[in-house]
Amino acid sequence: MRNKAFGATGARLPAIGQGTWDMPEAGARRREAQRAIARGIELGMTHLDTAEMYGAGGVEEFLGEAIAGLPRERLFITSKVLPSNAAYARTIAACERSLRRLRLDYLDCYLLHWPSDEPLEETMRALRALVDAGKTRFVGVSNFDADEMLEAQRLLGDVPLACNQVLYHLRERGIEHRVLPAARAAGIAIVGYTPFGRRRFPHEAASPDGVLGKIAATHDATVRQVILAFLTRDDAAFAIPKASSVPHVEENAGAGDLTLDAREIAAIDAAFPLGDDGPLATL
Repeated sequence: MRNKAFGATGARLPAIGQGTWDMPEAGARRREAQRAIARGIELGMTHLDTAEMYGAGGVEEFLGEAIAGLPRERLFITSKVLPSNAAYARTIAACERSLRRLRLDYLDCYLLHWPSDEPLEETMRALRALVDAGKTRFVGVSNFDADEMLEAQRLLGDVPLACNQVLYHLRERGIEHRVLPAARAAGIAIVGYTPFGRRRFPHEAASPDGVLGKIAATHDATVRQVILAFLTRDDAAFAIPKASSVPHVEENAGAGDLTLDAREIAAIDAAFPLGDDGPLATL
């Protein structure tokens, strides 16, 4: 599994982590999803992402159970505060609730889930306070455009803005216009969520005769592995695909050591063009 610098934090994280949005919350599917999390960690996918919004806290509890008993120092756990909780005191309280649900003493990264009506200065002040109190090692944002991201970094002062978590898949590459270049220049990591686009998965190019299928065959890889390799080709870019079964997480992990050459990158770029610049896309 490729590891690379996570912004200016000094940490190094796997290019491919594990997302947890919409994880099954009960029964046999929940247990299989927890086994998938554990298997992903075994394969080096130690960056685990969740949020208080997911299942109204239920997914944080799910993840806390999945990682119980594992060496804490091996894991990089990220959670997020809802914009409705982004006032100073509410951010502090939300982080404390997330820690209880996750059964942790500290987070590795804590993000504002998307821009809030609360003053950004107040939220960043709360995130600084959480770092000072040892409740989180690093802080970041999610779904911020380039200007908002850089303003958040400015407001944090000497606390680094670790990352901006954004929608990024082959049919939604808008971050490559301004967000990704600005992040790279500022030492901020980009973490792409929904890398397979859900209902926008590129089936027409996933056939054996399509661009992705041909590249996958060359590497004895799968189409999903090629997609993840493409989306993490930039040194600043990471991906957090969700996998709720062991075979799926093993497939995702297989992208961690896949490197595409310049011709392959150009072919994918041509098949899935960047498109025009516009507002930052979110789900």
